[in-house]
Amino acid sequence: MKIIDAIDREVWDNFVKSHSEANFLQSWDFYTFHQNRGNAVVRRIALDDHNQVLGAYAGVVERARRGKHLAIAGGPILDWNNQELVRQIFEDMRMEGKKHHCVFVRVRPQLEAAKGVKVLTDLGLKRAPMYLSVEYAGVLDLTKSEEEILKGMRQRLRRALRKAEKNGITIEKSTDPADIKTFYQIQLQTAGRHGFVAFSEDFFTKQFQVFAENGEAVLYTAKYNGEILAQNFMIFYGDEASYHYGVSSELGTKLSGAPLLHMEAMRDARERGIKRYNFWGIVGEDETWHRFYGVSQFKRGFGVEELKYTPAHDIILEKGKYAVTKLIEDIRKKKRHV
Repeated sequence: MKIIDAIDREVWDNFVKSHSEANFLQSWDFYTFHQNRGNAVVRRIALDDHNQVLGAYAGVVERARRGKHLAIAGGPILDWNNQELVRQIFEDMRMEGKKHHCVFVRVRPQLEAAKGVKVLTDLGLKRAPMYLSVEYAGVLDLTKSEEEILKGMRQRLRRALRKAEKNGITIEKSTDPADIKTFYQIQLQTAGRHGFVAFSEDFFTKQFQVFAENGEAVLYTAKYNGEILAQNFMIFYGDEASYHYGVSSELGTKLSGAPLLHMEAMRDARERGIKRYNFWGIVGEDETWHRFYGVSQFKRGFGVEELKYTPAHDIILEKGKYAVTKLIEDIRKKKRHV
């Protein structure tokens, strides 16, 4: 076995997409986006003696004043029952982290928590003080018919769908990165209402552009009498359609167009042969105090399966600097209630 830098996009994506649990977090394009924003990235593949791919992982080197770290979200992609492969891949992560002068390597694989925590603990990793990508998600089975999905929805959401259709709310689709400008402006409004820090326009535009160029991203817009109610930034990759980002205008909070956006995206996902629809982050039903409780209940209304991924774990490379990072992140986690 050898582990080398990946240089072929087609080979990479063919391997990643062959694993049903994978999504855009380990796609080639996601790391092209990070490169376009000036970040160093790592793409590594494990090959057997016949140059067949056995495993892969991609990560981005995140910069901070207290030191750099290598972030590997949604990976590695491999056969977790092959213990020697797993061991060598994680040792390679350690070496890549050192090569890029990182304080630690943070990993959040696509394993469900029940299995993954033991695997990572046995490898010597420590539970990270902060999350890396979503750890608790709502996922809908797209092998069900639309009729079955509608039956599985909460009655309130079905009523909202009927009301939206009755009100003549229309859906538009775009793959033009220029349309992200409006999305960004509405996101500033959404962030103000829900109390979170907005991403930059450059962040959204570059991310949408790299995925849209390869037919993997669509911006869905719900309108009423020409006014925007809501927009969804969707990514379609492998077996998964991802509700990556969503925004709503002031009018959209009164005339809900969001349910129609999701139903249209689900139809498009089925046409692509995609098997699941990931609404991403949700919080517990008992966390009524959480700022994302309302949107979590909205997602649950579709009849999602609740999936808990393995929490982020760290490979510690520099103990002294990592202790400072952990202290800062523990304080941030408490302040942000996450």
